[in-house]
Amino acid sequence: MTAARLTVDPRFAIGPVRRRLFGGFVEHLGRHVYDGIYEPSHPSADEQGFRVDVLELVRELGVSMIRYPGGNFVSGFRWEDSVGPREERPRRLDLAWHSTETNEVGLHEFADWLDKAGSDLMLAVNLGTRGTLEAIDLLEYANVPGGSTLSQQRVDNGRAAPFDVRVWCLGNEMDGPWQLGHRSADDYGKLASRTAKGMRQVDPSIELVVCGSSGAQMPTFGEWERVVLEHTYDDVDMISCHAYYQEHDGDIDSFLASAVDMDRFIEAVVATADHVGAARGSRKRIDISFDEWNVWYIDRVASVKPTAIDDWPVAPRLLEDVYSVLDAVVFGSLLISLLAHADRVASASLAQLVNVIAPIMTEPGGPAWRQTTFFPFAITSRLARGEAVRLRIEAPTIETAAHGTVPAVDAVATHDADTGAAAIFLVHRGREQAVEVSIDVSGLGDVEVVETHVLHDGDPYARNTLDDPERVRPAVVETRLDNGILSLTLPPIAWAALSLRRRGRLGITPVMRAR
Repeated sequence: MTAARLTVDPRFAIGPVRRRLFGGFVEHLGRHVYDGIYEPSHPSADEQGFRVDVLELVRELGVSMIRYPGGNFVSGFRWEDSVGPREERPRRLDLAWHSTETNEVGLHEFADWLDKAGSDLMLAVNLGTRGTLEAIDLLEYANVPGGSTLSQQRVDNGRAAPFDVRVWCLGNEMDGPWQLGHRSADDYGKLASRTAKGMRQVDPSIELVVCGSSGAQMPTFGEWERVVLEHTYDDVDMISCHAYYQEHDGDIDSFLASAVDMDRFIEAVVATADHVGAARGSRKRIDISFDEWNVWYIDRVASVKPTAIDDWPVAPRLLEDVYSVLDAVVFGSLLISLLAHADRVASASLAQLVNVIAPIMTEPGGPAWRQTTFFPFAITSRLARGEAVRLRIEAPTIETAAHGTVPAVDAVATHDADTGAAAIFLVHRGREQAVEVSIDVSGLGDVEVVETHVLHDGDPYARNTLDDPERVRPAVVETRLDNGILSLTLPPIAWAALSLRRRGRLGITPVMRAR
């Protein structure tokens, strides 16, 4: 058995744990909306046709803000199609996913669903096939209280109060040749700047996200960010990052170290943004909206996407990855990376929520269940409070083909100075043997352990499925706390979370305990 030593000291605070770090993403893609969150014929459907069983799981997941309606979908989307009487809404061809969009669920319906889920709305505007005027019109419709034709249309369509959308995305992945309206960094930067300025003339209080690279592997990565920010630095608040990870050719070690790539990605974008700011002599700081991240077996997409000109299905089964314990451990390590950059990652959106590369799966007319990735997100979003704290980590290392030498154990902590509550999130990337972990928590004061969770299975490819939806669940990990040293043993390929509190204080009431 190997050993690792960690030290938690709240003086090494990284930044505040903003609730927007635990955002999600709903796109009109596959069975995400139709047969996912919306299925009027389902036994659990409410008066609006939304599946109550799905709503309950979304609430348990703890999603703070949800990006909508895309994604690649948004670059061909006409927002006017999604408002007004349902019987008058057009059916459109969705070129992004070669499907038919019925517009049965639109802006008003989705906002109602968010109210029930307890999440805020983050809207993306179409800068692929549309432009500045359409974005301004949507903002006027959504946020202006009244007195104009568009705001009155919103009232007539059943929403007297504004939607009051705070965060807006200026398009989606505009560097990608797959994107409708794909363009150069120079052309996109000019369009985004014009659009941002126009939108702020309507509502100066909104926050704007400009498109960064759709991935660090893009040939234009880095240069794209520089050029776009040179046009938009004074106009926007955040720049987007997108990253997806998968196991390639059985290279488990590199896959387990995916968060190392996420760390480097974030740090490269921050460095580029700060360079642009320094060159401009600006005191303003651009933060990151990591508004697409997940484990996604993207290599499978081409084999499942319809392509025939006479084949435009409604809600086809697309991108329905079934996640393993291995996937969930990597997923948990990505959450550690996001928390470890809480000083600059102001917002993040798990892509996506239901059925499509999702932590929640459904069957038409049947059950909804939690995928393995559900657990790290739900537990982290519930326990992470206060400030993120950087740990001192001494651990064995692992050699990887893709990322070089990496630590076998990674971790981050959070600490709420007001309540004394703390949490530690850990991942063990080792595949062969367990690791004995000793954590010095004396810097937190006189604390006790409230709850523990570990996600591990003897079969790292174990999954939750329709036939066996409870196959994988987190378990309790045994701990020992003696003279400020917290000890535990982590099995190979494992993610864990520990909740602590100051002695003599009421603890956190768990929403979901391990079984």
